[in-house]
Amino acid sequence: MRKLNVTELGRIDVDQFKQSRKLPLIIILDDVRSLYNVGSVFRTSDAFRVERIILCGITATPDNSLVEIHKTALGAEESVDWIYSKDCVSVVKELNEKGYVTVAVEQVEDSIKLDNLVVDKNRRYALVLGNEVKGINQNVVDICNCSLEIPQYGTKHSLNVSVSAGLVIWEFARQMKDML
Repeated sequence: MRKLNVTELGRIDVDQFKQSRKLPLIIILDDVRSLYNVGSVFRTSDAFRVERIILCGITATPDNSLVEIHKTALGAEESVDWIYSKDCVSVVKELNEKGYVTVAVEQVEDSIKLDNLVVDKNRRYALVLGNEVKGINQNVVDICNCSLEIPQYGTKHSLNVSVSAGLVIWEFARQMKDML
């Protein structure tokens, strides 16, 4: 087997990305401290053509922290649409009103395990991911439509927020890929 070079991959450019069909999926990062985690989520969101990223609370924005975010985003901060909002609660409420299924990616009572997730291709989704230490604030969890949990089998009970985002975005993309 031979490794493909970059031209053989047939990647689209930023302008083509902007014009392309997106997954009906929004990623909300609330109080994510690490600029590298933010950049990584941008890169994953580009890879799977996520509709938009909403950065909330203390989460840094690409226009204020370009160097650190760019190291992991590798330019995806230019392709993926994003906005900033100080208050995650108001963002989730607004998305609920617009008909999005808001999903807290968090370990909570009665959460849906990722391996049991069934995505309704007729719905739009917004995934909320929280702070690296404290997770999603309870007041945000309270107004989400449901919670999604990544099953874990080791001694640790959490994953890095960008790893969690990657796993969950991939699963949504896997189930919705015919929409692209």
